[in-house]
Amino acid sequence: MITYWQQIDGQFTKTKKDELDGRKPVWIDARNVNRDETAELQKEYDIDQDHILDILDPDELSRMEDGEGYILTIVRVPVYDPNAETPYFAVPVGIIIKGKTIITLCWTDCEILKDFGNNRVKNVRLTDFPSFIVQIMNRANLNFLRYLKEINRRSTSIQNEMRQEIENQEIMLMLGLEKSLVYFTTSLRSNALLLQKMKVTKLIKFDEEDIDFVEGVSIDNRQAIEMADTYSNIIFGVMDAFSSVTSNNLNIVMKKLAIINLVMMAPTFITSFFGMNFKLPFENLPGYVPVIMATILCIISVFLSYWLLNFKKEDMTIKRGKKLSRKQKKYIRAETKRLKKQESRL
Repeated sequence: MITYWQQIDGQFTKTKKDELDGRKPVWIDARNVNRDETAELQKEYDIDQDHILDILDPDELSRMEDGEGYILTIVRVPVYDPNAETPYFAVPVGIIIKGKTIITLCWTDCEILKDFGNNRVKNVRLTDFPSFIVQIMNRANLNFLRYLKEINRRSTSIQNEMRQEIENQEIMLMLGLEKSLVYFTTSLRSNALLLQKMKVTKLIKFDEEDIDFVEGVSIDNRQAIEMADTYSNIIFGVMDAFSSVTSNNLNIVMKKLAIINLVMMAPTFITSFFGMNFKLPFENLPGYVPVIMATILCIISVFLSYWLLNFKKEDMTIKRGKKLSRKQKKYIRAETKRLKKQESRL
């Protein structure tokens, strides 16, 4: 969808294409565009097709370059989609400056551009195109920081659930958040390089006020990068810890099964032994004697199994607060007296 905007008394106003004032700057907001709309922009404003394809590429990194009669800037901005496998990700937004016209192009619905159209961003002037670009990057940093805090809260909530019971769904949610942090880190580092280039570029003239603004945006960008790295390391450590816990629980279960299998070998051997088709010992005894013996052995096997499964090694260290026996106390008093006598003699 292509929307045309002009500023009236400092406020963005949606205007029809045939009602645009040619004396004022125009902002063309193109979001969720299709082929026909991109072809229309390309033909009307003579935009290189390769640049259009670069903007519509989800993996395109941030950069600034000179086109034929226009200046192209690509900025990566965060997007939240609750229905996606990876709910938090980043997309490129193309900013094309040509004469008195600024065109923003994005293949999806961008919350940042929506905020500009709803006049939620203050101190935006269409007459100052360099400041408009920096404002978009500043808004992107604020959204990055907000989404990073949401990711941290969601990961903490999932960790609390995993402490109760680890399920595949929770693991997949954690993997999705980890993937989102990777996308954010890559996009933030790409924006950081673009901000560095803005300070020295000759493609667009930044005044001193704009340069100071770029410095402030760079600080927020570095803060977002550090937060993304920190949260990513935390999630990686948590996933590794829960993986170790799962492996340890599996080892305990396998150990118990091995003990049960070992103990059950005795009754199996007894029944197999007495089921052999040749002369056996005790066969001259009354019939109830072998049965009693087999029953006793089975009971012993059951108690042995129970003991092995609940066996705990005794602590070899003396617990604090444990009372000494009378003999130990008498021995300690005798040794104390003997040592005192030796000291008095010396």
